[in-house]
Amino acid sequence: MLKIGWQERVSLPLLGLTGLNAKIDTGARTSALHATDITPFERDGVPWVRFHSRFDDDTRDIDVETPIHDRREITNTSGVPELRYVIRTKFAIARRAWKIDVSLAERTEMAFRMIVGRSALRGRSVLVDPGARHLTAAPAQGGRKERTAR
Repeated sequence: MLKIGWQERVSLPLLGLTGLNAKIDTGARTSALHATDITPFERDGVPWVRFHSRFDDDTRDIDVETPIHDRREITNTSGVPELRYVIRTKFAIARRAWKIDVSLAERTEMAFRMIVGRSALRGRSVLVDPGARHLTAAPAQGGRKERTAR
């Protein structure tokens, strides 16, 4: 059993995003990642999305291109449904990794640029301690500027 706190450092290594300060939000079904300039396009007949992401806590500023997994209505923090692009990518926490779905949303005004929803944790033997933070790793810094996921 992996025990994590309500705030942890996580990575999306296929996107070049490592050591992200994320909120573990079991009240949210789907994980969400801060994205701006979201632009869908096709590559070899496959739908892809290009987006820009910035993480003030880690001075990350990155442009990403990755295949689109889905497009679905997701309820935002105000309770309003939004049609969002969803990508599927590798998620890493505490030396464990698996694929998760992540919706792309503009989260500039939010305290956390990434939230990890309950669907990402379901069936992974993860216990969330709502009174603890950073149980898996100390806050980290550094990162890459640009990455293409394939």
